[in-house]
Amino acid sequence: MRISLFAPVISPINDAGYLRALARGAEERGFHGIWLGEHVVLFDQYEAQYPYQDDGRIPVGVENGLLEPITALSYMAAVTERIRLGTGICLVPQRNPVYTAKEIAAVDYLSGGRVDFGVGVGWLKEEFDALGVPFERRGARCREYLEVISTLWADDVSSFSGDFYKLPPCRQYPKPIQRPGPPIYFGGESTAALRRVADMGQGWFGFNVAPEDVAGYLERLNGLLAENERSRSEIDVVIGPYGHKLNPERARQYEDAGVDQLVGLIVGRNLDELERWLDRLAEYI
Repeated sequence: MRISLFAPVISPINDAGYLRALARGAEERGFHGIWLGEHVVLFDQYEAQYPYQDDGRIPVGVENGLLEPITALSYMAAVTERIRLGTGICLVPQRNPVYTAKEIAAVDYLSGGRVDFGVGVGWLKEEFDALGVPFERRGARCREYLEVISTLWADDVSSFSGDFYKLPPCRQYPKPIQRPGPPIYFGGESTAALRRVADMGQGWFGFNVAPEDVAGYLERLNGLLAENERSRSEIDVVIGPYGHKLNPERARQYEDAGVDQLVGLIVGRNLDELERWLDRLAEYI
């Protein structure tokens, strides 16, 4: 089982020096990868419910914000050589798919093929409203946008016509180093999310999942994969424990449950605290 990190890089606490120390420190200690989340705007008041906290509130102060993940991963790519770089999770249906394809391909190209493309459909309706994108049918929009992204990554001349997007014949370069493109990991724990994994994905990123619950999710995923004449050997199972306790015993439980990659949460208000977290996770997990 590979061990990676989920870093909620929050400005202004986590600056360029912090990103440098995180990326280099994780690589030097042998971690497999770093995953970064996404929210382009946050709100003082919102009705949407954050699914991973009991109070339904995202644990980020209103005067803070998440660094844009693709930009931050590009910075990390420049100061590392081996570690994988993942979006965990990129909110594809609220983005322009052509620009997203370009940005992810550029980081993959510049990093030498080290990008993992974690994708989600989002939960914060107010964020979609701020971007002028309908919240409804975001799952279908996500699927279609990924088809646009895939043709831009793989084809010399790309085109697409669907319900949500029309792309006239065009060319986009550079292509990703990884062919036909960076692996796509779908985040989410719903049946719809698992179906997206089975239909289109190379990986599943389950978040805030306890080790004792992994088997149930994988049983559902196996059934959906069978409907597509696929097997779980084709899928990289990634779990972020998030709010669940993580120690050596729990890590072994995740491994025994069939997890391929365990993503530990790492936080740090300053560089000294970050180094302590890196040492602790490297030694005990």
